[in-house]
Amino acid sequence: MQRRAAGSLGPPSEEDFQRLAEAGVQSPEFTALCAQLVAELRALCPLEEDVSPTSGPEDAETFQIELSGLLQELHCPYAALTTGDVTARLGSAHSCLQLLYFLSSELQAARLLSWKGPTLPQQGAGAAAARQELQLINQALSRAEPAPTCPISQLLEDIKSKVAEALAALPAGHQEMAPLLRVPLTARQWEALEGIRQALCAEYECRKRMMITRFNVTLQSFHWSERAKAQGAALLAAAVSPLRQAESVASGVTLARLLAAREDASRIVSTSSGRCRHRTSCAINKVLMGSVPDRGGRPKEIEPPMPTWEKRREGGGGQQRWGRRSKKKK
Repeated sequence: MQRRAAGSLGPPSEEDFQRLAEAGVQSPEFTALCAQLVAELRALCPLEEDVSPTSGPEDAETFQIELSGLLQELHCPYAALTTGDVTARLGSAHSCLQLLYFLSSELQAARLLSWKGPTLPQQGAGAAAARQELQLINQALSRAEPAPTCPISQLLEDIKSKVAEALAALPAGHQEMAPLLRVPLTARQWEALEGIRQALCAEYECRKRMMITRFNVTLQSFHWSERAKAQGAALLAAAVSPLRQAESVASGVTLARLLAAREDASRIVSTSSGRCRHRTSCAINKVLMGSVPDRGGRPKEIEPPMPTWEKRREGGGGQQRWGRRSKKKK
């Protein structure tokens, strides 16, 4: 602890505990030490109840009422501190000493758990993605948010038991919920899968950038018309700005999707099959296009250009004689 209730430096000693317990709940030093222990405990545990130090004996009753709720939340095992009249539970030095020992032991246990706690999802690479996946799992299973000091092993065991209960409630013969990945993987195999995922994400991002570029080029072509220059540019920008804000090049696919994949994800079904068309058919598929002009664009059907010959011009230049010139005799 940062300070000592008696005013000197260092943590409180056994003598300080005994002296403050004898002073009782009427002493502001006793309530200040209790409030300090609770404040440090709240920094490590998600507690709802809290206590405030008193400034005099007139605030002792309020302090004991606040302390009663805190002890109930901490499941205090001492019956003398949790039963009977609230204002009479700290009437003896023994009860006050029990309270100090209980709060200090809870604080020590919370510190040990925080030191031995895992690095995820609070620290390490991908911590934000891990926290997001855990939140989605808790929402899907209708579970409350886990405590920050809850070990990952315990959290995964709770999730596993909750998933087992949900699967047991399904009707018999339900095969679509069978997981696609049923064998445990080694650390090297997980690293290889992560490399494959990164390669696929890079390919996806490249294709997404190309699609966005094509979209922007198509959009710019609408601005060439005179009508768009006159009145439609502002309306078009207002309509497209929400789409541009929603554009995200990065892929959100993680290894957790692999664990969540089911057997039906590996079945290759033809897009023209009746089962697939039952889900994808819509009214626009029944719209027939009318006759459209042939725009060409087939290089094989275009004949190569032939050279054109022009007629000889009339009144052309004089004739030129080609041959050897006679040499003059010297």
